Amino acid sequence: MHLIHEYGLIAVATIVALECVGFPVPGETALLGAAIDAGTKHDLNIGAVIIVAAAAAIVGRMIGYVMGRELGYRLVLRYGNYVGLTEGRIKLAQYLFLRHGGKIIFVSQFVPVLRSFAGLLAGANVMPWRNFLFANAISSSVWAVGYGYGAYWAGREFENSHRHVAFFLVIIAVIVIITVGIFLHRREAQLIAEAERAMPGPLKLR
Repeated sequence: MHLIHEYGLIAVATIVALECVGFPVPGETALLGAAIDAGTKHDLNIGAVIIVAAAAAIVGRMIGYVMGRELGYRLVLRYGNYVGLTEGRIKLAQYLFLRHGGKIIFVSQFVPVLRSFAGLLAGANVMPWRNFLFANAISSSVWAVGYGYGAYWAGREFENSHRHVAFFLVIIAVIVIITVGIFLHRREAQLIAEAERAMPGPLKLR
């Protein structure tokens, strides 16, 4: 709140963008704090807060995507075998992002921690850039509008209730990740075969 009070929208943009690039900073807290400020002190305009937060999230995740695509993919391809990431498993991850990447990006936007790494993972798993841009723009906009106006109208009540919701979402995300992990482990061979049929040929540096 001190940074927002001192630097306004610049602070909101910087914190949100850094979080979506992959840094562990409180981007959502910055959005909520700025929206509450707009609704109580009226130092900021709520429309400007929402636009800046959405734009910062979009740009930050695009940077994360490029980093994942240019650096993460190369590292996984070259050194993945050392941590059990065979070519089949790498291709399976790419296949999942090809089929379900949009859903992953959208859901991750509303889950703490996952929000920070969604772009990096999408890039490292070579999610088609058009699909990524669309999912990124939609999820970032819905997040900024929903949380921004929620905090603007409800103030501290929304911020307090949001903490409980965020904690609940993290628990749900952990359960889903474990469940999906078990499912993938049990059907790994079949899914790798499906991925190979969808993306035949050896993996190459792009």
